[in-house]
Amino acid sequence: MAMNGRAPRLFLLACLCLLALSVLEPVPARAAETWDAARDIPGILRPVRVGGDRDYPPYEFLDKDGQPAGFNVDLTRAVAEVMGMRVEFRLGAWARELQALKDGEVDLLQGMTYSDERDQYMDFAPHIIVNHAIFARRDTAPVSNLDELAGRKVIVHRGGYMHDTLAAKGFEKDLILSDTPADGLRLLASGQGDYAVVAMLPGSYIIRENKLDNIQAVARSVATVRYGYAVPQGREALLARFSEGLAILRETGRYQAIHDKWLGVLEDGKVRWETIGLYVGAVVTPLLTLLGGSMLWTHFLRKQVAQRTRSLTEAMEELSRNQRQLVQADKMAALGILVSGVAHEINNPNGLILLNIPILRKVQADVLRLLDSWREREGEFTLGGIAYGRMRQELPKMLEEMQEGALRIKRIVNDLKDFARREEGAGKALIDVGDASRKAVRLVESTIRKHTEHFTVDYEKDLPLVWGNSQRIEQVVVNLILNACQALPDKSRGIAISTRHDAARGKVILCVRDEGSGIAPEHLPHLTDPFFTTKRDAGGTGLGLSVSAGILKEHGGAITFESCFGEWTMACMELPAAREESGA
Repeated sequence: MAMNGRAPRLFLLACLCLLALSVLEPVPARAAETWDAARDIPGILRPVRVGGDRDYPPYEFLDKDGQPAGFNVDLTRAVAEVMGMRVEFRLGAWARELQALKDGEVDLLQGMTYSDERDQYMDFAPHIIVNHAIFARRDTAPVSNLDELAGRKVIVHRGGYMHDTLAAKGFEKDLILSDTPADGLRLLASGQGDYAVVAMLPGSYIIRENKLDNIQAVARSVATVRYGYAVPQGREALLARFSEGLAILRETGRYQAIHDKWLGVLEDGKVRWETIGLYVGAVVTPLLTLLGGSMLWTHFLRKQVAQRTRSLTEAMEELSRNQRQLVQADKMAALGILVSGVAHEINNPNGLILLNIPILRKVQADVLRLLDSWREREGEFTLGGIAYGRMRQELPKMLEEMQEGALRIKRIVNDLKDFARREEGAGKALIDVGDASRKAVRLVESTIRKHTEHFTVDYEKDLPLVWGNSQRIEQVVVNLILNACQALPDKSRGIAISTRHDAARGKVILCVRDEGSGIAPEHLPHLTDPFFTTKRDAGGTGLGLSVSAGILKEHGGAITFESCFGEWTMACMELPAAREESGA
C-alpha cells in the first residue's frame, strides 16, 4: 500500500524515539529519593515557612493592608537576603502558630521567648532581651512582682511565656486568656480582670496606638527574658543559617538600623519631651544671647583676646602630650583592623566545627551500636590502635573537648571583636544602674551559684539616673561578676555587689567585691591593658576588663580597683549622674 508524503516522516520520527529510549538509562531510584528529600529542605527548593504572631506590635503584626510588618519581619527579610534564602510568612494566633511548628506546618518561629521548658523540645537563637511588665487600670492598687498576683484575675497571652510562667506558679484557675496581647489590654481597659502581664514594649505600643488611656504599667520589669528564633530539635542546620545571617547583619550595622526603626522610639520615649526642650533651648538661647550681647561686643572681644593668649600656652602643652599619644593610638588602630580581619577568618572554619560536632555526636551514637554488635559477635578489636572498649569511653570525651575548644575560640574571637569595635555614643538613654545590675545578675545567675554559696547585694535606694546604653552597662557588670567568680578558690568564699551615690563628686558607683585570691600590687595598674591577664593558664585573654574600661570611657566614667593580695579584690565602676536641670 502506497504511503503519502506525511506517513514516511511520521515513521522516521517513531524510529528515532525508540532508538533514544533504548540507549537512555532509567533514572535510578536512589536519585529520585534524593530529589524528594531535597524538595522538602527549607530555603533550597521551597521557601522557609516562618511563623509568628499576627498582633504583637512592634515585633510582628499584620498591617492595615493585611501584610506582615514589624521588627521581626524586617529582620527575617534581611537575614534571608544576605543568606540567599526565600521566606514565606505565616502570621496568626500565637497558640495556633506554636502548634503549627510542632506539627511541621511551619519551619521556624521568628519571635519565641526562651525558657528551660521549651529548650527540651526546641533549639533557640535569641538575639534580643525583652522585659515583661504588669499593667493595671489607674484606679487599681499597684503590685511590684508576679508573686503578688496570687488570687487576682490576670489576663495573659494564650500560649505565651507568661501563660506558662504563671501556670507553673499555680495561678492557672485565675488566668484570663486572650488570643493576642492587644485583645488582653483591651479587656483590661474595658473593666475585665485586675491585671494584665505583657512585654513592656508591645504593651506601651498597643496602649499608645489604641488610646487606652485608663491603663498604665505598674511594674515595669518583672521578668527579663531572651527572645528570637526557634526551630524544632533536629533543625539545627536551618537555625545555624539564621544565626549566621544575624551575625552578618550585626557586623554591617543593618541589625541596629532595623532595631532603631521599630524599637528605638519606644525605648527612648520617656525622655522625648526633655529632648524637644533641649533642641528648642539650643536654638532660642543663642538667638537671645546674640541679640542681648550686641551692645557689649567690643568689651567681650578684648576679654576673648586675653583669654586666647592664655590658652595658647596650655594648647602647646596639650599638643606635646597628644603627639606622644598618637604613636600608641596608631598602633591600637592598626591592631583593631588586624583583629577584625583575623576574627572573620577564624569564625568561618570555627563555625563549621560547631555546626558539624552535633552531627558527629549523632553519627557516633549510631556507629557505637553497630560496633557493640560486632564486638559481641567477633570479640574485642582495636580502633586507631586503641582497644575498642577504651575507645568507646574516650570518643564522647574527645567530641566534648572539641566542642568546648571551639566554643572557647568563639568567645575569644567575640572578645577581640568587642575590643576592636567602636560604638561611641550610640543608643544612649537615661538608665538606672541598679536595674542594669539586677538584669546582669539574672543573666549569670547559674555561674554565680556554681562558684559561691555566699552572694549578697546592697542597692542604695533612689539612685540618680545616668546617661548610657543599658546593654553596654550590663555587659560591664557581667564582666566584673564573672571575674569575681573566677577569683574564688572554693564556694565558701563570697561575692558582694553594692551601689551608692557620691553626691559630692556627682557620681553613681557600683562595686563588686570578692573574697578571692587578690591581685599583686604590681599588677593593679595594668588590669585594663589589652591582653594583660593573670589567668592565662585558665584561658583568660586579657580583653574583658579592657573592653569594659573602653565602654565606661565612652560613657564618661571609669573603673578602679582595690585589692589585698591573698584576701580580697574590689572593682568599682563610676558613672556621672545625670543633671536634673539640663536633662543630660
